[in-house]
Amino acid sequence: MSRVAIVGGGAAGFFAAIACAEANPGCEVAIFEKSSQPLHKVRISGGGRCNVTHASFEPRDFTTRYPRGRRELIAPFHHFGAQETVDWFERRGVRLKTEADGRMFPVTDSSGTVIDCLQFEAKQAGVQLRTRCGVESIVKCPAAGFELQLSSGDKFACDRLLLATGGARHELGARLAESLGHHIEPAVPSLFSFESQTDWLRALAGVSVSNVEASIVGTKLIEQGALLVTHRGLSGPVVLRLSAWGARALHELDYQFKVRMKWLPGLTLEQIEEQLRTVRIAHPNKLVINSPIAPLAARLWEALAAACGVMPDMRWTNLTRSATTRLVAALAGTEIPIDGKSLNKDEFVTCGGVRLREVNFKTMESRITPKLFFAGELLNIDGITGGFNFQSAWTTGWIAGHAMAAE
Repeated sequence: MSRVAIVGGGAAGFFAAIACAEANPGCEVAIFEKSSQPLHKVRISGGGRCNVTHASFEPRDFTTRYPRGRRELIAPFHHFGAQETVDWFERRGVRLKTEADGRMFPVTDSSGTVIDCLQFEAKQAGVQLRTRCGVESIVKCPAAGFELQLSSGDKFACDRLLLATGGARHELGARLAESLGHHIEPAVPSLFSFESQTDWLRALAGVSVSNVEASIVGTKLIEQGALLVTHRGLSGPVVLRLSAWGARALHELDYQFKVRMKWLPGLTLEQIEEQLRTVRIAHPNKLVINSPIAPLAARLWEALAAACGVMPDMRWTNLTRSATTRLVAALAGTEIPIDGKSLNKDEFVTCGGVRLREVNFKTMESRITPKLFFAGELLNIDGITGGFNFQSAWTTGWIAGHAMAAE
């Protein structure tokens, strides 16, 4: 009986273990997880709901959401993409629903549903789960296979090995990959919020805008989408996408830069000025700060107006030409200084990991060390928010599992 060892009890590791054990019941498959809580990131993701995947079912289109790994994932997604993921879970009793933005969650709105499914399927397939059992080091055996030195002091020999330890910020996974001949692209954060000390902005914590255009001054980075103002700065899908595409560039800037917010995307300066003129004609005696331009929230409009020198008692009929010019400019592009990043220490995604050219994406096997496989975030693959990182974990895990079963 051949033995397969999987280092890492996260989404990719579990999915690979299940795929391998189901495809070849003759394999002895074991997952080694150093913590007491396997699938921890699944549990906390999506606010505890688990964003399983995204409702985009054309593989080439799906890959456009990956700042790193786009080209490499095209073929794998043709074999096991979003539709196959939906089918896999639904065949096992986990029905998914699609939200307005395309994110897909279990209908129970509970990540526990996904965890229970994965753990049940692993147990049914005969997968051994060893928690509180880290892998300290790995030695490639001269004849064949690997020997794992476990944190318990024991050793475990296997014929095939999968590293699925999570993002390269977890030093152990990167160290193990390097010890087996691989090169690691340095890990830097991706999918993070922006911190700002700007007083008027922080006073707007909780305000959301359904659609803004945000760009990083001095770069080509630009995104459009929903924005959320937090007590520390800026967040929401538009900011998270900027952080993903600009992960390395923003790291090089030491997270000190300016973000330019176009509050009314799609409108030219002339069109914005015309909107202000229309309000002025329609409501000449209304207070300016009480007459927000749709779709801006009242608090945001009031803060922008105040920042442009509009006094609380100023009415539209008294709005000066200079104040109007400042308002138009602010709506067309307010520059906000950013001086740091905010991370969810358990959930955040990293840019970096095993170099993709060192992996065969038909099987997820190492091109350097035979019988060694990779899956999930340990690879230099990361997607934007919306279920894309879990999908790459399911896909690479499924492919690796089947490849190991066929050996």
